[in-house]
Formats: sequence, C-alpha cells, structure tokens
Amino acid sequence: MRCLTCLLPEDTRTYRGDPWVTKFYVFLCLVFTFRSCVHVFRKDGGAASIAGIDLDVEGGQNIVAIFAQWGLEQLLLAGLAWLALIRYRGLIPLILLINLLDNIGRILVGRSKPLNIDKPPPGAYGQVIILPFLASALWQSLPRRNGSAAKSVR
Repeated sequence: MRCLTCLLPEDTRTYRGDPWVTKFYVFLCLVFTFRSCVHVFRKDGGAASIAGIDLDVEGGQNIVAIFAQWGLEQLLLAGLAWLALIRYRGLIPLILLINLLDNIGRILVGRSKPLNIDKPPPGAYGQVIILPFLASALWQSLPRRNGSAAKSVR
C-alpha cells in the first residue's frame, strides 16, 4: 500500500517513491515547457497551426490572445514542476496529482465543449495516451507504507 498522506510530506527535499518516476517526470517537465512556450511565443499561439482553428474570423486575434494566456498559465505550472524536480523533490507526487487532475479536466471539458475543427489537435490524443502513465507515476511516486520505500533521492 502507498502512503497517501505523503502528497504533502514533512521533508519536501527528499523524494521517496520509485526511481523511474523521476525520469518520467523530467520528460513531463520538458513536454510542459515546450507546449507552453509554443502557446506563448508562436505567432498564432498554436491555434491555427496546431489546433486547426480558423483565425480568419471576427475575433480571431482574441483566440490567439487566449491561447497565449493559456500558454502562460501552462508555463507557470511547468515552472513549479521544474522547481519540484530541482529543489523540492518530495513534492513530485503532489505535482503529479495536479497534472493528473488537469489532464482529466481537459478531457472532460473537451468532451462537453468540443472544438469545431476538421481534426483534433495532437494534444487531444496526447492527453488520453498520457493519462494511464500519469496515474501510474503518481501511485508509484508515493512511498510504501510499510517503510520499504525505494531509496530516497535528493
């Protein structure tokens, strides 16, 4: 059994979950950073070039602005993920939980308010593919209750 109270550990500098999760977490940090930078810095925010949204409509620039603002929010979350990886590894399970909830929320909102486009953007597939990996990483990032947790990594 895993220690659910370890989502908010007393020692935030020490990671006590399975070691493979930190490698997966580095991959996630890279993806989060890249994805957010695309939305912030790409001329169309990725709205047309990636998501396939027609910007040649009234208010098209508003869509670009919203994508860029969304990218900034993602960049802030990516910054927290990097901070946990570099300095506060004990918070990796909490950040993974936030990422899992964010992913589930995107799927639910995307289904309740779908985009009117020809084909789904890559993120629509990616969030479904990554979901079981996020859930597994979250579970494996929590130390075992019986004290036989993997070696602590600082």
